[in-house]
Amino acid sequence: MNALADNEFTRAIARMRDLCLSPKAVLCVSAHWTTKGTRISRSRNPRTIHDFYGFPAELFAMNYPAPGDPELAAEMANAISGLTTDDSWGIDHGAWSVLCHMFPKAEVPVLQLSLDLDQPPAYHFQFAQALRSWRERGVLILGSGNIVHNLGLLERRSDASPYPWAEAFDLQVKEKLVARQFTELLDFTSTPEAKLSVPTPEHYLPMLYVLGAADPEDELHFSFEGSEHGSISLRSFVLG
Repeated sequence: MNALADNEFTRAIARMRDLCLSPKAVLCVSAHWTTKGTRISRSRNPRTIHDFYGFPAELFAMNYPAPGDPELAAEMANAISGLTTDDSWGIDHGAWSVLCHMFPKAEVPVLQLSLDLDQPPAYHFQFAQALRSWRERGVLILGSGNIVHNLGLLERRSDASPYPWAEAFDLQVKEKLVARQFTELLDFTSTPEAKLSVPTPEHYLPMLYVLGAADPEDELHFSFEGSEHGSISLRSFVLG
């Protein structure tokens, strides 16, 4: 996990802040909060969630004390059909492992949006379109996952070269992003490369929220292009 690391990837994540224009709040869609139905966290002081095991003690000691914004959460839930508030969730590692580099002072309020895995990809993309007006009001939509994420084929060495299928699928996604063929990215099971790269959808779906909430005039910036452990893509980008 790169949360405590100082490397090219984490420095690239930190630089993404310069493209985000001091957001009023962050709405993070993380691979690590899945629910029945779609929920938005409403805690005023969200807890730091350590939803992992087998990592060094320093990670379990990590605290990201960003405030929440229950009023904003309630306002969004009232405005967006199918969205309900949730008082139980805090800030999981899919969120804080990125935010600790982007906003290290934890000064920006953080809300999380859950993933309903019973819904098809088109649902997530279309749901995100309801978030566009909130971007105009200063809410940063952050998708935290991986385009390629296959833990079953993970190589022990973090600097292992990517598998050919992982590299191919990552580049296919890049090409569609550059061509702004966002709806073509809803299908991530049609090829052998895709099936190996996305064996389960939760790490891929956060990207669809970023794409669905994008405006046609948004510029695409690739912040980082690379991989680790052979089967995890670290490709990161900003639309704004």
